[in-house]
Amino acid sequence: QVQLVESGGGSVQAGGSLRLSCAASGRTISSYYMGWFRQAPGKEREFVAGISWSGDSTFYANSVKGRFTISRDNAKKTVYLQMNSLKPEDTAVYYCAADRGGAYGLVHRTAAEYNYWGQGTQVTVSS
Repeated sequence: QVQLVESGGGSVQAGGSLRLSCAASGRTISSYYMGWFRQAPGKEREFVAGISWSGDSTFYANSVKGRFTISRDNAKKTVYLQMNSLKPEDTAVYYCAADRGGAYGLVHRTAAEYNYWGQGTQVTVSS
């Protein structure tokens, strides 16, 4: 089992950047695929970005493609989400998620495929 703790959220003006971190405790994450989701007030949780357990495949929601980058450092048991050119519509609580298994290079894109979740970190982008 793995526990996840997000950090790095905050308030920023449109066009700014933030880097979210997701630190895992417990066992190594090298066999875990990882993802970032977000939930804005009154909206359903949505997929933002994912990375395969092998680390060689990533996938992004169209709304963040070209602006956000997901990466992982298995030695530090940490996954990152670099967010650039932030927009007010990026305002949400961001959640890190993880689970094991899946085919080599596969990125998992739905919340139902993840069993381990962090508590979330708030990102607020003002215009």
